Amino acid sequence: MSTLNAAINASASALNAERTRIEVAVSNIANADSTRGPDGKPYRRRDVVLEADTAHPFDAALGQAGVAGVRIAAVVEDQSPFKRRYDPSHPDADSEGFVAMPNVDTPEEMVNMMSASRAYQANLTAIGLIRELVNKSLELGK
Repeated sequence: MSTLNAAINASASALNAERTRIEVAVSNIANADSTRGPDGKPYRRRDVVLEADTAHPFDAALGQAGVAGVRIAAVVEDQSPFKRRYDPSHPDADSEGFVAMPNVDTPEEMVNMMSASRAYQANLTAIGLIRELVNKSLELGK
């Protein structure tokens, strides 16, 4: 049964990671035109960095070490240069009439959001299949 629990825990950790990826993509899209943030600069695109989540130390002591899922290592800002758009009437335009725009590519963010959504659905399906397997096993025991 611990193998089934490990599979459910791995899928559950992936659900959390994919939810975060969706939230970050939505935030990037929502701020694609934000030319001034709290620091006075345009919004910087954010990206989620994932890493393998190793088994609990107690599991390692029992000889069950290994990867137990995925976790969010960080949410980092993309340091690529801001886009520039000519709009001399904009309040944030520089002396040449250019406005620094966020480094967000909306179509790319939509693809990221769809990818995370599909991965989320796949992990929900995996959890459902494990649950169904357990229920069928219990029925056989009757």
